[in-house]
Amino acid sequence: MPVYLLADNGSKIPEATICLRKLAKKLGEQTGKHIYAVSLQHADSIHPSLLGNTPAEIFHDFLQQQLEQGEREFVLLPLFFGASRALTSFIPEQVSRLEKQFGEFNLKLADVVFPLSENDYRLADILFEYVQKINNQQPVKINDIVIVDHGSPVPHITEVRKQVALGLQSLLGENFSLGQAVMERREGAEYNFNGELLEKYLSKQAEQGVKNIIVAMLFFLPGRHAGECGDVQEICDRVVSQYPFMKIIITPLISEHELLISILHDRLLSVE
Repeated sequence: MPVYLLADNGSKIPEATICLRKLAKKLGEQTGKHIYAVSLQHADSIHPSLLGNTPAEIFHDFLQQQLEQGEREFVLLPLFFGASRALTSFIPEQVSRLEKQFGEFNLKLADVVFPLSENDYRLADILFEYVQKINNQQPVKINDIVIVDHGSPVPHITEVRKQVALGLQSLLGENFSLGQAVMERREGAEYNFNGELLEKYLSKQAEQGVKNIIVAMLFFLPGRHAGECGDVQEICDRVVSQYPFMKIIITPLISEHELLISILHDRLLSVE
């Protein structure tokens, strides 16, 4: 029986690890397997007292402990939208380091949540349901939406957001205006493919007379950008303070939708 890991990149925000653990538990209940919540980096800086006195698991250290106990088979489910460098470089580097100490072992890496090679638009379904729910609670339907992600200097990661946006636009229909924005991007025209910063995008929309807009969050877990203490909320608050006529509503995170468990379950089945 392999050791199963659900892995995110990692965050110094306790809520991210707590939510990752909840996801791993739900996925384990659905699959009948014990699935460990493991972060690639960063989470070991969180004091255990903020995590129910259970320290966060970090990829290298977790694998080392398992290898010391004699385990040689691992399956890693990446909680990543696309094949980022964390998956294509960081993990192989860590595995190579460990193999020098413990000898060869087998780590199967499941596919990412949104493989570009497949027509799996369940992420768009999740965002569509969030938008519908918000609009069902509004006196007037909000037709302006912007989908926002972290932002990446890697074109194929940006392509994930673009493809999800295409799927969402198809579900919304032609009466809705759907834009795209990022939380981080590098300077220079060569990175224009990445998109426009969220604050700049929202300010432009306000200057063009948009009064209501939904920010559709392409984020799994709370962290520096997402969640109650994230700077997405701070940016929205700043824009509203500058343009008081504007109303901005932020969707819940992807991890809060039960459909994500279904996606992860399918990724797990694909490597068994």
